[in-house]
Amino acid sequence: MSDEINSRNTEQERVNHVIHEINKKEEKLYGKSSDLKESVVDLRKNFWEDVKVNLDEPDDVIETQASLKQQAELLSERERFHGKVGEELKTLNRLKGSPYFGRIDFREDSEKQKDQIYIGISSLMDSEEDDFLVYDWRAPISSLYYDYPPGKAAYETIEGTITGEITLKRQFIIRQGMIKGMFDTGVTIVDHLLQQALGNNASTTMKSIVATIQQEQNKIIRNEKSDLLIVQGTAGSGKTSAALQRIAYLLYRYREELNADNVVLFSPNPLFSSYISNVLPELGETNVRQTTFLDYLQEGIGNKFSIESPFEQMEYVLSKSNHEEFNIRMKSMDYKSSPQFKLLIDQFVSHLKDEDIQFKNISFRKQVLISKEQIHDYFYSLDDEIAIPNKMELVSKWLLQELQYHQRMEKDKDWVMEQVELLDKEAFLKAYYKSQNSDEESNVAEEEEILRRAVVKKVFSKMKQLVEAFEFVNVSATYQKLFIDWEPKESPEHWKDICLLTAFDLSRKFLTWEDAAPYLYFQGKLLGAHGDRAVRHLFIDEAQDYSAFQFALIKDLFPYTRMTLLGDINQAIYTNTTKENPLLPKNQNWKHERITLTKSYRSTKQIVEFTKSFAPGQEKIEPFERDGNKPLLVKVENKKSMNETLIGELDKLQDKGYETIALICKTLEESEEIFNLLRNKVSVKQINEETYSFEKGIVVLPVYLAKGIEFDGVIIPDASKNRYTAESDRTLFYTACTRAMHELVMISMDKACMFIEGASPETYTIE
Repeated sequence: MSDEINSRNTEQERVNHVIHEINKKEEKLYGKSSDLKESVVDLRKNFWEDVKVNLDEPDDVIETQASLKQQAELLSERERFHGKVGEELKTLNRLKGSPYFGRIDFREDSEKQKDQIYIGISSLMDSEEDDFLVYDWRAPISSLYYDYPPGKAAYETIEGTITGEITLKRQFIIRQGMIKGMFDTGVTIVDHLLQQALGNNASTTMKSIVATIQQEQNKIIRNEKSDLLIVQGTAGSGKTSAALQRIAYLLYRYREELNADNVVLFSPNPLFSSYISNVLPELGETNVRQTTFLDYLQEGIGNKFSIESPFEQMEYVLSKSNHEEFNIRMKSMDYKSSPQFKLLIDQFVSHLKDEDIQFKNISFRKQVLISKEQIHDYFYSLDDEIAIPNKMELVSKWLLQELQYHQRMEKDKDWVMEQVELLDKEAFLKAYYKSQNSDEESNVAEEEEILRRAVVKKVFSKMKQLVEAFEFVNVSATYQKLFIDWEPKESPEHWKDICLLTAFDLSRKFLTWEDAAPYLYFQGKLLGAHGDRAVRHLFIDEAQDYSAFQFALIKDLFPYTRMTLLGDINQAIYTNTTKENPLLPKNQNWKHERITLTKSYRSTKQIVEFTKSFAPGQEKIEPFERDGNKPLLVKVENKKSMNETLIGELDKLQDKGYETIALICKTLEESEEIFNLLRNKVSVKQINEETYSFEKGIVVLPVYLAKGIEFDGVIIPDASKNRYTAESDRTLFYTACTRAMHELVMISMDKACMFIEGASPETYTIE
């Protein structure tokens, strides 16, 4: 028997042993879980029987409260322990099919014996809880697997650096408890393993990359020192996957002080949030809070405005160039996305210390209790040295005192008794018992007094809540002043036209996308910024699509939060986002550590070689050695033959067994046109801004909704010069092409767009 076969048999025996240990642990936990479940059910069933309830005397009430608390804590502890057992069972179930994916033999410099270290998605100890059968991939010693070939190696622990030698590095493909592949390697991750992982069809959810993490990705995952980590990664370089593994690593590394509620991820759209939603649960971690920046802004601003989405802004830029105000709107976008506009807002806020803050009347029953003029005069009577948000706090306290006075004045009015009659029986009973004394006549008067107080307290409490939320400040009217009455010392070009356009939008309660971040920033300057102090780590995906102003706002809202920014400057498809973007190495305003991922793992070598020829930026792009067909350009003569070709190419891709095929369009309008063309001919789904998940099959969508997602095959229905006309379309076309894993087809009527024409003829084929 050869050494290779013998070694494989030995490894399979170990897999069998580990699975046997998992089964034993499962059986033990199932028994414990069953006992705990019965215990919890019994506690719930007999909760009140086991509590001593006596409310006759004050001491009895205290004893009853203590008994209730003790019983509730016991129940809570049992339920928590039952939940923990359930999580352990889930982990064991995940390990059973594939207990581990890697092995290293490591001998420390101070030791003679080498240790065999097997690495999987979670740690597993033997039945005696003495030795590790499997090490969690996030454990310090596991970093050896990702960072070193056989030879001298080291890893960091709390005690310090451990040095030694890796004498063996082995990788496994284990499915249903059987070794399907086993490789000894001298590189980070052997090509065989990556080839298999990448050669499969695209999924409708993102795959976990734990088994195939590369050394450069591991630097991202295990980075603990940087307050700001910037990752510039080419399309398909695994930056988002690495970021999700980074979240899992941080939750594991700091599990005593960090939980899922302390981590926030800004994703580009709801579809992408759904696409990545399975990665953390697969690793045994709870999903962190995922939101879009649009939703975050909407939550901060409230429902006072309708806010244009970034996709609506994109559609405007791409399809409304013939509108009368288009050029001014573009100037407005450019300026309001810049740090210069932030400085102008700061100047305006400084002006507001002396005058022009707008307030609202506080009215009750169609009568003004406290006028906006009174509030204005009180605010501006306060010391000029006090910051505006602190002044608002003082005004709020004054208003609450004033409302307390008006509450007492309203108590004896006729409308109160009308409201008293609408109170429920419980309120009357409470008032009756509270009013009991020796004199029956005074009892009735006291009861009415109690009921009146209850009514006005309830009515005024809502007004007080609004005052505490600073609703007496008319933020929108004050913001409008910036564009109507105020004259800045230095104004940008076309400022008056920008002001007219903005004032009109604000008057109809509409915020353009370029105004949303500035408005929230301005609101914070007036009322105080309300960043979430509980957020310890903020992850921003597709960071190249954020403007300089939006980044400034994020830094303002999360001043003490560690951030990880991920993106690709080549895919900066939105207007005014590349200027002063922190993904660019020339930016010196952000103190940071920057990691660049240059190798593309998503697409075949042929697709990468084609797309990198027209990539917008200067970043290096390296293809992974995975062969496939060259991108195909199909030229057609007219609209009818274009439609026939489109259906024919879809059939070809499906015949090859591809399960996810995307028709990626430039705009939503084109997307709808293609969808209507195909809907009665093939099974196709349209993806729009409201789509939260997608299934396998044929989908049609605009390019900006395809960000971060991959497909087996991509068809660009119209790649002609009439569709992609300007240099500004380069990022759009590049992004669309780089969604393809295995096949890229471009259809062109007339002349192909300049990006195809500019590529080397050797990188694609023409039909």
